[in-house]
Amino acid sequence: MSFFGLDRVRKKESELERRLRANDREYNLSFKYATNAIKTSKYNLFTFLPLNLFEQFQRIANAYFLFLLVLQVIPQISSLSWFTTVVPLVLVLSITAAKDATDDINRHRSDNQVNNRKAQVLIDRKLRSEKWMDIQVGDIIKLENNQFVTADLLLLSSSEPLNLVYIETAELDGETNLKVRQALPVTGDLGDDIEKLADFNGEVRCEPPNNRLDLFTGTLSYAGQKYSLDNEKILLRGCTLRNTEWCFGLVLFGGPETKLMQNCGKSTFKRTSIDRLMNVLVLCIFGFLVVMCSILAMGNWFWEVNKGSHFTVFLPRQDSNNAVFSAFLTFWSYVIILNTVVPISLYVSVEIIRLGNSFYIDWDRKMYYARSDTPAEARTTTLNEELGQIKYVFSDKTGTLTQNIMTFNKCSINGKSYGDVYDYTGQRLEVTEHTETVDFSFNPLADPRFIFHDHSLVEEVKLGTPEVHAFFRLLALCHTVMAEEKKEGELFYLAQSPDEGALVTAARNFGFVFSSRTPDSVSIVEMGQQCSYELLAILDFNNVRKRMSVIVRSPEGKLSLYCKGADTIIYERLHPSCSKLMDVTTEHLNEFAGEGLRTLALAYKDLDEEYFNQWKQRHHEASTALDERESKLDQLYEEIEKDLLLLGATAIEDKLQDGVPQTIEQLSKADIKIWVLTGDKQETAENIGYSCNLLREEMTEIFIVSGNSPEDVREELRNARTSMKPDGADSVFLSERSLVKGMRVIKDEVVNGEYGLVISGHSLAYALERGMEEEFLRTACMCKAVICCRVTPLQKAQVVELVKKYKQVVTLAIGDGANDVSMIKAAHIGVGISGQEGMQAVLSSDYSFGQFRFLQRLLLVHGRWSYLRMCKFLRYFFYKNFTFTFVHFWYAFFCGFSAQTVYDEWFITLYNLVYTALPVLGMSLFDQDVNDVWSFQHPQLYVPGQLNLYFSKRSFFKCALHSCYSSLVLFFVPYAAMQDTVRDDGKDVADYQSFAFLTQTSLLFAVSIQLGLEMSYWTAVNTFFVLGSLAMYFAVTFTMYSNGMFLMLPSAFPFIGTGRNSLSQPNVWLTILLTSTLCVLPVVTYRFLLIQLYPTINDKVMFKVRQAKATPPPPPRRVRMRRTSSRRSGYAFSHAHGYGDLVTSGRFLRRTAASRPSGFAHAARTTGFSPMGRSAGYSPTGRAQNAKVSNVEGTSLQMYRTIRDPAL
Repeated sequence: MSFFGLDRVRKKESELERRLRANDREYNLSFKYATNAIKTSKYNLFTFLPLNLFEQFQRIANAYFLFLLVLQVIPQISSLSWFTTVVPLVLVLSITAAKDATDDINRHRSDNQVNNRKAQVLIDRKLRSEKWMDIQVGDIIKLENNQFVTADLLLLSSSEPLNLVYIETAELDGETNLKVRQALPVTGDLGDDIEKLADFNGEVRCEPPNNRLDLFTGTLSYAGQKYSLDNEKILLRGCTLRNTEWCFGLVLFGGPETKLMQNCGKSTFKRTSIDRLMNVLVLCIFGFLVVMCSILAMGNWFWEVNKGSHFTVFLPRQDSNNAVFSAFLTFWSYVIILNTVVPISLYVSVEIIRLGNSFYIDWDRKMYYARSDTPAEARTTTLNEELGQIKYVFSDKTGTLTQNIMTFNKCSINGKSYGDVYDYTGQRLEVTEHTETVDFSFNPLADPRFIFHDHSLVEEVKLGTPEVHAFFRLLALCHTVMAEEKKEGELFYLAQSPDEGALVTAARNFGFVFSSRTPDSVSIVEMGQQCSYELLAILDFNNVRKRMSVIVRSPEGKLSLYCKGADTIIYERLHPSCSKLMDVTTEHLNEFAGEGLRTLALAYKDLDEEYFNQWKQRHHEASTALDERESKLDQLYEEIEKDLLLLGATAIEDKLQDGVPQTIEQLSKADIKIWVLTGDKQETAENIGYSCNLLREEMTEIFIVSGNSPEDVREELRNARTSMKPDGADSVFLSERSLVKGMRVIKDEVVNGEYGLVISGHSLAYALERGMEEEFLRTACMCKAVICCRVTPLQKAQVVELVKKYKQVVTLAIGDGANDVSMIKAAHIGVGISGQEGMQAVLSSDYSFGQFRFLQRLLLVHGRWSYLRMCKFLRYFFYKNFTFTFVHFWYAFFCGFSAQTVYDEWFITLYNLVYTALPVLGMSLFDQDVNDVWSFQHPQLYVPGQLNLYFSKRSFFKCALHSCYSSLVLFFVPYAAMQDTVRDDGKDVADYQSFAFLTQTSLLFAVSIQLGLEMSYWTAVNTFFVLGSLAMYFAVTFTMYSNGMFLMLPSAFPFIGTGRNSLSQPNVWLTILLTSTLCVLPVVTYRFLLIQLYPTINDKVMFKVRQAKATPPPPPRRVRMRRTSSRRSGYAFSHAHGYGDLVTSGRFLRRTAASRPSGFAHAARTTGFSPMGRSAGYSPTGRAQNAKVSNVEGTSLQMYRTIRDPAL
């Protein structure tokens, strides 16, 4: 929407339906659809200067300095040279412009790289290589394997059977598993015949551009027929073509109108909360400056009326100027003199500090991820201190919290648990990288990447235990995985979901190798023998069933149904004879789930041939019914999926990234709320929530919001809120208005207990509507953790925007895929993880690194230090400049309001530039209250930043009062000390130059001592900067006040000998000492009392550090958390509805993998093997867990004889 200007926006808003015709550019151009070019840059050659200057002058201080520059070119009121303002202003503007230009040039390069990619386009009956940006709506293009999809396309034909294509959608939804798309049969017949494709003149009418990734509606009119189009026939830009030699597609949407770009949030100019506060404070300072100048102008008018007339005899007024005009000129003169309340050096210093703190992030070796050679990178230098104020973290799941790698971890078979490792005493050992792994060398078809540690299970397989063989036979048959043999002997599985692939790979390694499939058969290698099972039906997964089943006929002709699914669903359908086995398996399931594993129950059933034939006939009738097809099929599935016999359960680990639970625990202790926004299924997201300590069993309650209508969602949200706070009031808004937009702000509500909230994508769509968004946010903010499932990229951004809108907090979004870009752009801080899903998130982020665990160091160390340093810098900078400036104000009452400066002009020029610049920069770059180890030990140190305790309006006004007191001391103590004072030789020392020198020296000592009080961490560099700046002051002063400089330029260096004469007098040194002491004494007293009576968390920790003599305590030992937990099945929800139909229809299939001779070694009984652990019946509690469960009826398990299929 924001890519091509207002005309594009108006056109898009008016577009209600898209119409286009294949191979007819003239017709399609009449609608003025967007081309396929994208534009993410902000400027071009002509707009850069005006737009960039406009953005920079939005900073009030820059506009103020421009105004001062105009004043200084007026000679009647200027008491300082014009270049004292123009040089630093131009320098600041130039540095900022250069940085912005560099960023935008990089965006231009990225755009050009994408826009200049080549694609094969059918033009004038020939395939021509064209740039992406030249592709038009209605063009037919050819894609080849592993190419990016150029635009949003209607799939016409492909090289695969039944016109299927396989795509990877990681850039869109973060999922790395393959998806299947299929062309219409009528267009599939076009094949790759260029003549037929060139003659194709189908007309498409479809929805206008939108951001719905999961929905498409339209029709294709061709050869007098109309065909329905849905999402299964569309290839979206951002996808990658996989395992498909070629395909042809018709361009429906291009460039900014593609769904990928519609989901990319627009780039915004990010400012920190301190920047916004500074704008408000600068306005207050300007107002105060006007008041001060008005008072002094009135004083000038009063003085001119009462005293000035006495001097007109020897100082005649020019041009008959009266007192009023003199006061007017004096007002503007004092505006120039007192402008140091906001010196431009403030903004230069701020940029230097931010740049330095950014380098600390770049250089931090503890945030370097060696495995992928990825260092941390601060991609922006303007947001560092905001990292110390984060209240809400919005995180993606797949690839951000997890590695997106599923591993077969444990299983339970016929009442025995496998997967744990025990030592010779029977004590369970923790599995590490050094734990011995199972040797699968007996199986030449095993996947070498598969790792398992319990040797007893492979021994059971070799011994031919019937239940174990049946268990893995089920895993090898009941799935929708495809097998592909890219090289001879190398078998690859293309799984629709990672956990499907993990289960089939486990069966493969334990001797039951799925090798190929056809629409009506599944071929597997059972312990070295190749077998073919007739596939009679797939009872497909859906969100309600939470299970899938297959009905197969064995090589011996026996009919069987194999089922796997959520354990609670399977248990409801078991035969009563399985009750005791179910109890034992339940114990194992609880233990698996307690470790955060994704559990799944397996069962089977033998079928009667006559019954199955009747059922199959009814199934055919139901599948072809026009009315209530789904409910009829569900009834048939329920009928046949009963009286199942339990085989066992699996436990899959969706591997978390290293340190994720500890990081989330640390961030929670720092009072940071974490919301997970994921495109994954609800059950998958819940399991990860438990694994990473986001959700915990000890929580009071976890609410599930999954309503399918606005009324249901509203009711569920209200019920959840009532449960958390029964007496909660309806009004939840703060009385005050937000500073920025006048929006109402939802306050935090205190609840008893800890709660979690899980909301699905379709429910979230209703919750984000205008009438319900406040209801949703209020409920969510009462919870400790929030998980939003099945959300689109735009919904992620909308959730972030909602929190920003109604909460005065700083937000951070972290993700690793293109589906996270809009969320990253919407948040105050965007963090990208360099993961397996491309670099889109990193390119759009403000900070990037390789692992989620580095987030705690970014926030608790770098962020907190940056915020602390910036706040100290601002407090001290305002103090030293207000003190410097207010002395001018007091002096005006003693110089006839003549706009005479109290200091030497060279001191005014060098005060911020030389004398006080390096000490304050040293503090702002090196200071820290405690080191990084103590920061991790006490994450509560982070909380003051969230509450803006270090720098706010209140602390600013306290700083102003402190400066007012110091300026009074600095003016009146030297004034009183020098009045009526004579030198040792009897000469008068009370001249203007001596007073100016004494005042400025006292000022410099006072602010230097104040800096020392502010500093918590002294380094050699800091010490050198403070002492060096004082030495520099005396060196420069004695040089400028020397006879030689006066003789060279008398008008520029009038203070000849002042320093030498003044400092030779003891009373001058005593006055400096007295003045500095009086300035500092109240501060020391106030801080002493504050620490004693009302110590902050910082004071307590710093005292602890001093007690420990700066030696950090040993880090606490982390004990692996084991929970007794309710079972949670992760399998069902990581599968997609409708996949089974593709398998049985044959539309799913690739070429059959080439047959190979089986290469299994003979599975003979091994000697000398002694099973250990649970398989040996040992229990640490003394209970024989793995002994055969007593009183459990034997299952009527059908034993298959592995026969060699002559057809194979």
